[in-house]
Amino acid sequence: MRLIFAGTPEFAARALAALHGAGHEIALVLAQPDRPAGRGLKLAPGAVKALARERGLELFQAAGLKDAEAQQRLRATRADLMVVAAYGLILPEPVLAITRLGAINIHASLLPRWRGAAPIQRAILAGDITTGISIMQMDRGLDTGPILATASLAIEANDTSASLHARLAELGARLVVDTLARLELGRLHAEPQADAGAIYAAKIAKAEAEIDWREPALVIERKVRAFDPLPGAYTMLRGAGLKIWRARLSPAEGAPGMILEAGPKGIVVACGAGSLRVLELQRAGGKRMPAAQFLAGFPLAAGERLESFPKSTI
Repeated sequence: MRLIFAGTPEFAARALAALHGAGHEIALVLAQPDRPAGRGLKLAPGAVKALARERGLELFQAAGLKDAEAQQRLRATRADLMVVAAYGLILPEPVLAITRLGAINIHASLLPRWRGAAPIQRAILAGDITTGISIMQMDRGLDTGPILATASLAIEANDTSASLHARLAELGARLVVDTLARLELGRLHAEPQADAGAIYAAKIAKAEAEIDWREPALVIERKVRAFDPLPGAYTMLRGAGLKIWRARLSPAEGAPGMILEAGPKGIVVACGAGSLRVLELQRAGGKRMPAAQFLAGFPLAAGERLESFPKSTI
């Protein structure tokens, strides 16, 4: 097929690489404008832009697709289909109708569960044991269109957003190639989504990543995994920020936020129910490191307490 591909981050780049490798003609690649990144806040290209440059694909970075000039650029490609994956911009209705077969989206959940911006993080936070990829015909709603194909994936007990993202990106790339092959042969029938079971996956706010040690250890452990790599689950230690990157459940009990043990096997912190054994952490301005290495340069003792940030600083 002759395709327009719209996407920006690594999740989308995996799909673009797979479609291009499968022999589809990529008439145009849409990616968001470069954004400031890193400590120097220099403009950095997204993964899709980098791949498009590497493979010599025509690239169009528009701030939006509402104006007639941008839509004419798309129309001029005479593409059969638009494929969208984590593009990050709303597609106006006229854009959805520009290609012969409309637009399809690669979404990282089993719709209608977790429609919206953050399906991977929300699935981990909710304690879901299964997620997957949905290939959806796009309509005017937010992830409400009929489903062309799905594939399921188990969420492992130690999955972070980073690890689950990587596996879902590979699954999405394989599924979209298979979907287009079946679409070309006329072997696909779109099934309307049921409204029952629909849940919205709201964008992650930084304040959500603050640890409230009064919550059960199970809830906090999910936060640690869901917010790795961004924004990172955080707390306060001795008046400064501290990020928790890896932890496992522990049966020990104590006053919430109290350090119960600090040694080579980790730092045990009491929660509202149970406790967490912190295995990897990071002081503000420092590097991520295993607990034993952290303690070698920053000793802690049982009885110290991890605290919440003053709300005015979040």
